[in-house]
Amino acid sequence: MSQNFQPPAPSSYTEAPAPAPVQASGNVGLGIVAAVVAAVATAAAYGAIIGATKYEISYASLAVGAVIGLAAGKLGGRNPLLPVLSALLALAAILGGQMFGMAMITADEAGVSTTDVLNLGVSLLFDGWKENAEPMTFLFLAVGGYAAFQVARKTAA
Repeated sequence: MSQNFQPPAPSSYTEAPAPAPVQASGNVGLGIVAAVVAAVATAAAYGAIIGATKYEISYASLAVGAVIGLAAGKLGGRNPLLPVLSALLALAAILGGQMFGMAMITADEAGVSTTDVLNLGVSLLFDGWKENAEPMTFLFLAVGGYAAFQVARKTAA
């Protein structure tokens, strides 16, 4: 007995096309600009909060970092530079906000305008900041920087 062997018919399906290459979403330049704008705006807001309350508030420094990181991550994409830049900008914004708040408090106590105190110079403000800095001041800087880094990293599209 002989059996006729028939080879299987060619398959009737086609292979799936190769996946499209993954393109980085976001615009790094736009992310950097947004983070800088957010840093300036949050520094002013943080300073105004300190000036009005005469206290540093930990949640406010956390919010400064989160807003900067969110702006960089959402608009800048997954570039590894953005979380680091966000953390540095958050440190600068928190420091600037603390100095602005201190200028507002000094102006209030001296009976002059905040502009008059700011016109004395950044070096005098920074010297005053160094004299008044406490461990919590540095903790607020660290919290804000960490928040900016993590939010930028996790929200990157």
